[in-house]
Amino acid sequence: MPLTTEEREKFLAGPHIGALSVDSGEAGRAPLTVPIWYAYEPGGELWIITERDSRKARLIAAAGRFSLMADQVTPRVRYVSVEGEVVSTGPTTDEELHAMVGRYLAPEAAAAYLRDVAPTFGPEVTIRMRPRRWLSADMGPGE
Repeated sequence: MPLTTEEREKFLAGPHIGALSVDSGEAGRAPLTVPIWYAYEPGGELWIITERDSRKARLIAAAGRFSLMADQVTPRVRYVSVEGEVVSTGPTTDEELHAMVGRYLAPEAAAAYLRDVAPTFGPEVTIRMRPRRWLSADMGPGE
């Protein structure tokens, strides 16, 4: 059964690992699909952070749009998938990086990630997408 607008936006706002998909731009190749951290607030834009020169950043820039699917399998199977056009791309700020890392990692792990892992990446960009098309399902009994 599809989720209501409020349910799907609340679900997407949760800290799920997203599956990002974007046209590969290559004949005979499927879309690029990769796991990714993302952020979303109901009614707003969905945003991701990636290395500026990564394949996904180049493909998103070429396509001008991407899809993202978030799901859960317990306590019941639910998913939300959104697709939309890119509304902005810009250098990732420290505030954005800290917010994204803090969304997914406990404070001690986030501090270690920001100290030890984040500096190993090249320049990063924040890509924002306005969800335009939604798919969703709740395949289990109520909580």
